[in-house]
Amino acid sequence: MPKETLNPEGLFKPERYSQVVRFGDLVFVAGQTAQDVGGNVVGKGDIEAQAEQVLQNIERALAAVGGTLEDIVMMRTYITDLSYRDAVGRARGRHFRGPLPASTLLVVKGLANPDYLLEIDAVAAVEGR
Repeated sequence: MPKETLNPEGLFKPERYSQVVRFGDLVFVAGQTAQDVGGNVVGKGDIEAQAEQVLQNIERALAAVGGTLEDIVMMRTYITDLSYRDAVGRARGRHFRGPLPASTLLVVKGLANPDYLLEIDAVAAVEGR
């Protein structure tokens, strides 16, 4: 079964990795940060605005393969300060209706750009689409 790699419209186009990899019914979404399509940081210094951008990026990534947030089976969220936990939870609450995916939350010293306050990667099961 061949692996399909995508850099969907509406997402920043990286040079050294793919935003989305599909292998059969499994879809792997690369860690999403608060980048807009031009690579600019959205919500600099504002964790809620960044969380919204990140979740919208994940929605765009999944839409490219016919999926939605409802198809996510696993998410890993990286935050640079534990105090961001509640704000990220509120953003997730606005985007997810049940059943919720398995999740891991990690507090990290930093991310690829010091303006990024969080990053989320995801694995989805998009059967037969």
